[in-house]
Amino acid sequence: MPAARSSGSKSDTAELLVPVSTWRYATIGVIFLSLFAALIVRAIYLQIIDTDYLQSQGDARYLRVQKELPTRGMIVDRQQQPLAISTPVDSIWMHPATILGQEQDYSYKKLGALLGMSRDEIMARARAKQTREFVYLKRHLQPKVAKQILALDVPGINTVREYKRYYPAGPVLAHVLGFTNIDNEGQEGLELAFEDELKGRAGRTRVLRDKVGHVVEYVEQLAAVEHGEDVALSLDSRIQYLAYRYLQAAVKKHSASTASLVALDAKTGEILAMVSAPDFNPNDRAELRSALIRNRSIADTFEPGSTMKPFAVAMALDAGVIHPDTAIDTEPGHYYIGRSRINDTKNHGVISVTQVIEKSSNIGSAKIAMMMEPRDLYDTYRELGFGETNKLRLPGEQKGLLAKRKKWRPIEHATLSYGYGLSVNTLQLARSYQALANDGVMLPVSLHPVTKPPKGKRIFSTDTTAQVNHMLELAVGDKGTAPKAQVAKYRVAGKTGTAHRVVDGQYQDDSYTSLFAGFAPVSDPEIVMVVAVSDPKGVDYYGGLVAAPVFSKVMEGALRFRDVPPDALQAQPPANPKLIITRPETNDQSTSNVGSGA
Repeated sequence: MPAARSSGSKSDTAELLVPVSTWRYATIGVIFLSLFAALIVRAIYLQIIDTDYLQSQGDARYLRVQKELPTRGMIVDRQQQPLAISTPVDSIWMHPATILGQEQDYSYKKLGALLGMSRDEIMARARAKQTREFVYLKRHLQPKVAKQILALDVPGINTVREYKRYYPAGPVLAHVLGFTNIDNEGQEGLELAFEDELKGRAGRTRVLRDKVGHVVEYVEQLAAVEHGEDVALSLDSRIQYLAYRYLQAAVKKHSASTASLVALDAKTGEILAMVSAPDFNPNDRAELRSALIRNRSIADTFEPGSTMKPFAVAMALDAGVIHPDTAIDTEPGHYYIGRSRINDTKNHGVISVTQVIEKSSNIGSAKIAMMMEPRDLYDTYRELGFGETNKLRLPGEQKGLLAKRKKWRPIEHATLSYGYGLSVNTLQLARSYQALANDGVMLPVSLHPVTKPPKGKRIFSTDTTAQVNHMLELAVGDKGTAPKAQVAKYRVAGKTGTAHRVVDGQYQDDSYTSLFAGFAPVSDPEIVMVVAVSDPKGVDYYGGLVAAPVFSKVMEGALRFRDVPPDALQAQPPANPKLIITRPETNDQSTSNVGSGA
């Protein structure tokens, strides 16, 4: 029985075994062979027939377009002295993915020391930008430091050549030149105004990079680099430096808030110097604050005060209503137009038109102006360029204020003649005096060298200009308001101005703008100059005490630099003492703050 059971058990087991047929093995083999064949066909297709896909994928990972930065053009003065240049510097950049895969503590410690960063700071920046292939670590390093960093051979750390703008004169020319940002793009001044000319055009080259960003091969040049153009200015660095030096000294001496100076070539209209205070150093980005970078020669406006009197007199001379010897009664030192009072600094009595300029009489100027129509005075001021910009492309230039009225009140008519009721900037005032220095013909101002004098516009006749210039020469004489503007061995003509400042629409009783405008030498004018000092403190606030000495010092050096021969020994035209008393009257009852002082 046991044997029978054993035999039956083997039979049952054999019946349960299912043999694997040959067709199944064949099916599995065919599937694997088909897949392998498909892979071979796909590889052949991609590698031989359709190569564009793999090429594009490879290019997307390793082929890059690299820029070659252009050198920014230089800015030079009229003697070709460099005023703004671009110097090569190196910037350090990293490949974040490579940085995060490294644990070289020693190398990163030395790297951080050279960059002024800790290892944690480097790693934090890499983690924040880990999906990017190019991240700046430090820009504009000295080549020596960059070389030390590369010598560490830290994986993922590379350099790129860039350019940094440098200004050899520092603050002396800062307000005119302006500055660039870290990407070498103009932000202020001439750097911004001439950005298109200076910046150039970057070159483009297709390169092959490895996985950590190193250039393996230069494939092709797509566009050649075009370096920026140089820009030549009419500025004379020597005169600019003198102007900067003495203007800064005046601001410090008189505790003034701001100041500006403009010097022009009397025969061409070229700008020889343009200075503002306070200053800043464009090489130090920590000093770039809006209050300091303002070019006050064109951006700040003020009422020009008595510097306008020569134009009212010139207009009346041209019209034939007065002569240099016509007498004006200024007694007793004040004059009422309705309820408004016009003051002189003292009672000058009965004086000639010539002495109105020499003594800077507000009363005399007002009476002369009121012999003519107010519209005539307005039109003359407009022809002199007041109320409009000089179109220099310099950012921030203000056109000032010259109101056009249908009906002028007598007090407005009077005060306009001695510089109240309009506002100008320093450059505008200098340009207007250029008309007096150039035989009555006003020229457009230029920041570029002028080889051929441009066509000007005649404002006053030659005879009138000669008469007014003689008056302005007396104003600089020992009996005038500006003896401190005199220049040894040269004849100087000019006019002081001391105008109450306007703050929040109100005239300030104890705050002034001190001015001097003039030119030299009188016999053959070469240089026109205007000095404006705002809010000088103390008892010496008159233009003849604050602005005139600056004019004298700067003009003396400027004439010497330009080799202008002295003319002080030449005969001066005599003044005619004949007096004809004139007393214009008015019944206007208006009131106005009309100011006082020369």
